[in-house]
Amino acid sequence: MTLDDIRRLDPKGMYTWIASFPDQISEATAIGKKVTAPFKGKKITSIVLTGLGGSAIGGDLLRSYLADDIKVPFIVNRNYELPSFVGKGTLVIISSYSGNTEETISAHKDATKRKAMVLCISTGGETARLAAKHKQPRIEIPGGLSPRAALGYSFFPLLVVLGKMGLVKAREKDIRETVEVVRALSKKFADPGSTDNTAFQLAERLKGRLPVVYSGTEHLDAVNIRWRGQFSENAKTLAYGHVLPEMNHNELVGWKVLTELMKNIHVIFLKDRGTHSRVAIREEITKTWVMPFAGGVTEITSSGRSLLARMFSLIHTGDWTSLYLAILNGVDPEPVEPINFLKGELAKVK
Repeated sequence: MTLDDIRRLDPKGMYTWIASFPDQISEATAIGKKVTAPFKGKKITSIVLTGLGGSAIGGDLLRSYLADDIKVPFIVNRNYELPSFVGKGTLVIISSYSGNTEETISAHKDATKRKAMVLCISTGGETARLAAKHKQPRIEIPGGLSPRAALGYSFFPLLVVLGKMGLVKAREKDIRETVEVVRALSKKFADPGSTDNTAFQLAERLKGRLPVVYSGTEHLDAVNIRWRGQFSENAKTLAYGHVLPEMNHNELVGWKVLTELMKNIHVIFLKDRGTHSRVAIREEITKTWVMPFAGGVTEITSSGRSLLARMFSLIHTGDWTSLYLAILNGVDPEPVEPINFLKGELAKVK
């Protein structure tokens, strides 16, 4: 595979978006630093980030990353309405890259009715209009990307602003390390012909196979979701997964009957040194169990010192893998026709 092969199938430039992700992190962090703390953390009793797809995954990662630090409940909402507990003490983060996501607009109106503390993040759209109408603070982020390629913009400004509100510790050092780690990976993965390009090599192993992603729950559950979403949207291939230890109490038993189908499954284990020691043992036992059935098994280990850098090292590896799998599948990684079709059909029904 050459860069010309990629450009031919990737006219919108998903390759460029992924390659420039380290710069996006830096720019997104700068955006967050310019935002004045909109609310006092002491008044916040719960946090709900509401969004869908590429606009919600940043919230999932925030929730997972901050689980050991943040002192109030933090959930991600993917529905038209908000949970019943949402009220004046709740910080509701409205996350919509386009600003026009149907479900998120509905939840935005719900949050306003309940007099929650509302913080918006979008490029514009109806989210921006509603924020201006109700005098709600909004973080404006750059447009022109596919939402899934704008993960840095949906994550890092919020991380910085939550720190400014006193809800979490500042993470400047960890963010700098994350940029360094991701930049090094991007340099390695940008050359499809490099013998050191493990993302491309994994994509080759996945071609014609069904990816199944396993990881620990703590801090990697959202990373796991990101990998599966990127396979679906970029490579246009179904992907599934689960987390440990829960998977050991149900799905593990399913590796039994469908022997011919399982030969076409390639299992990916996302590994991190921060995983609970008992879960790490479970991962090894699980790998031993599934290997005789699966068509292949690959372990991807995080890199970096801080948890933030390690999480994003795995995310960036998954992004590159999905890009290369798209090219190997002979598909343009950018379009999402089924989603556009669904939105068009929904627009016909009022």
